[in-house]
Amino acid sequence: MDPILLARMQFAANISFHILFPTISIALGWMLLFFRWRWLTTHDGAWLIAYRFWTKVFALTFALGVVSGITMSFQFGTNWPGYMEQVGNVAGPLLAFEVLTAFFLEAGFLGIMLFGHGRVSERVHLLATFFVAFGTTLSAFWILALNSWMQTPAGHEVIAGQFHVRSWFDVVFNPSFPYRLTHMLLASALTVAFLLAGISAWQVLRGCINASTAKVLRVGLTLAALLIPVQIFVGDLHGLNTLKHQPQKIAAMEGVWQTARGAPLLLFALPDDQRRKNHFEIAIPKLASLILTHEADGEIKGLDEFRDAHPPALPMFFAFRAMVGMGVLMLLVSWAGWWLYRRSGWQAQRLPRWLLWGLAGMTFSGWVATLAGWYVTEIGRQPYVVFGLLRTADVASAVAAPMIALTLASYVAMYLALMVAYIAVIKYMAEKPGHVLDADNDVPAAVVGGSRV
Repeated sequence: MDPILLARMQFAANISFHILFPTISIALGWMLLFFRWRWLTTHDGAWLIAYRFWTKVFALTFALGVVSGITMSFQFGTNWPGYMEQVGNVAGPLLAFEVLTAFFLEAGFLGIMLFGHGRVSERVHLLATFFVAFGTTLSAFWILALNSWMQTPAGHEVIAGQFHVRSWFDVVFNPSFPYRLTHMLLASALTVAFLLAGISAWQVLRGCINASTAKVLRVGLTLAALLIPVQIFVGDLHGLNTLKHQPQKIAAMEGVWQTARGAPLLLFALPDDQRRKNHFEIAIPKLASLILTHEADGEIKGLDEFRDAHPPALPMFFAFRAMVGMGVLMLLVSWAGWWLYRRSGWQAQRLPRWLLWGLAGMTFSGWVATLAGWYVTEIGRQPYVVFGLLRTADVASAVAAPMIALTLASYVAMYLALMVAYIAVIKYMAEKPGHVLDADNDVPAAVVGGSRV
């Protein structure tokens, strides 16, 4: 195989595994802050059970995110040395800002959050939880600033083949950054919402209910039901921004080969990049133009206008539909689940079994939507590493294809093993009986129905 394609596949494998964990930790940090605050304001032991269980999930997630992030950073040197040589003046400081302002903040207060309860005051412990949550969000801010700049570069100049910053404000707040950051933060919140609901539903199904299960299930369903319409709205704004700055990405997502007004929405097709056409089209007339331009006869540029400077249509077409399809499923499940849960009087054990199984099955549905969206974003930038300015092939290393293939296989095998272990550990923890420490004498006390006995 082409060594450049293999190098891209290896980086994709690393970033696909890595992004799963920040997607959880970004929003889960704020959920922990919420659980902690509820415990302090109500002194209901159920919230402390929730806090302690999900703190363990956060710690496990944080650890895997750090390890996979370090592995990914090595590949800038092994697979893409030309990237830092040419873009290092922009990328280097942004990555350093992420480490100095975000990662240090998370790491500095994580120990207090994990082990400080009962050793520091309640206010200090709450503050430590806040700083960890804030650190995860700040980390996303800097990483997405760099990624967005690679998609819609601004605030720079090129001197002797190297990128230099003219305005850090324009670099960070580039045209796609506000949409991309908001879209990612909402994706994280939805991922955590379904994780909360799914684990809680699994506990009900397995007969492992503790005092926090019903409350956490309610929080998860409520958060999902409220945020999925917001995500759809933000996604629409993001699409309009992409159409303006990266029209070839939109064309690949929609399988549009020739520029057209009133372009149909393809429900299904098999884009053929070799013959530059679609097979087996099932389409709704003019709907693509209406959705993308908000005009029934709006113009969508076709891939033929961009010659070879456009992403492959086939993976873009199906990744986009996987993301949208999962979003629609999330909308239906969260609304139906919230309505049925409310009708049951917020009694988890009275929910229909089919709904509980559905929620359990969608525990990691946020991962599916996030990965699909990430593939749309990253594949859609090809053949550029900095959109329109620097091609991926120009920054690749000269490592031989067999060596890349060997390390790719090793990475995939290791990541699959880690993923199985991660899910198995969460399942094990979810099925253990819930306990809470007595606030007065720090003695373990079983919690049943919200009362300590």
